[in-house]
Amino acid sequence: MNEWLTDFGMFLAQLLAVVVVVGLAAAALIRARGGEGERSRLRLEELNGERRRRRRRLQLVASPPGARKRLRKAFRRDDKARGKAGGGAERTPLVWVLDFHGDLKASGAGRLAEEVSALLDVAEAGDEAVIRLESPGGLVHAYGHAAAELDRLREAGMRTTVCVDRVAASGGYLMACGADRLRVAPFAVLGSIGVVAQLPNVHRLLKRHDVDVEVLTAGRYKRTLTVLGENTEEGREKFLEDLEAVHGQFKRHVAARRPGLDIEAVATGEVWYGEAAVEKGLADEVGTSEAYLRERLDQARVVSLRLERRRNLADRLGLAVSRGVEQGLERGLEALEARGWQKR
Repeated sequence: MNEWLTDFGMFLAQLLAVVVVVGLAAAALIRARGGEGERSRLRLEELNGERRRRRRRLQLVASPPGARKRLRKAFRRDDKARGKAGGGAERTPLVWVLDFHGDLKASGAGRLAEEVSALLDVAEAGDEAVIRLESPGGLVHAYGHAAAELDRLREAGMRTTVCVDRVAASGGYLMACGADRLRVAPFAVLGSIGVVAQLPNVHRLLKRHDVDVEVLTAGRYKRTLTVLGENTEEGREKFLEDLEAVHGQFKRHVAARRPGLDIEAVATGEVWYGEAAVEKGLADEVGTSEAYLRERLDQARVVSLRLERRRNLADRLGLAVSRGVEQGLERGLEALEARGWQKR
């Protein structure tokens, strides 16, 4: 038995050595090739063609087997006629579709900026930009940047439509309000035109344990509130003053882009759903993004535009590990929840 365990241990050690060597070699190869090629690529998809392919597949499935041959011939004739009709010299107006899914830091703002730049390089009179936007808001400066990128479309004279299927609140609404047309799903959340900040203060806890914290600043208001030190009434007043200044800037931004809105009535930090948001003037119409794009597919060419970062091997491995851990945690939580229900 001891001899078997020794052999098994040597096998594991050799296997580990091989894995380490292969990993180091792969890492070296990744570093050597890291500077080659593009770091991102532009993915374009013509939604008209995708819709046509789906419709044809469904028609074939729904038709009797004997009629499918005739249908395929009809599809080929339609493709030839479409090719001849599209061979003209004039360019038909396009609907460009962008997607923005915001997090706390609006980390997609940089990608959005590059997408807007790429779009403005080719956009012509009559083109429309449709932005499918989802965001609960986040950091003021981050969403200020994202909103400024969408403003570039309007300033270039391009017609813009923002569609919100779930939520565009706070910083998300800061972005959405600049559109020529704002469309919201029946239960989409809009508003939250307000500013919030919170931080813990453990000064009394530290004082109770005879721990002193020195907060040294150069500049009267370099630090208004602190987590560790003792906060003063003057610091609180200045902090609130700064919040009010940001709130005022938020209101001016919205009012300038939606002049018919009673800004004082809606800049309370509240949120509204669907029709109520339209009634308040926060949006223009109720409807989903999918329904709107279906309408536009009948009227124009619709092209989805997305800039995708190229992931190297290390990124893909890290993403795979991250997803594995996340799925494991989700399964564990589901199992715990199931056990809790069984006990009730």
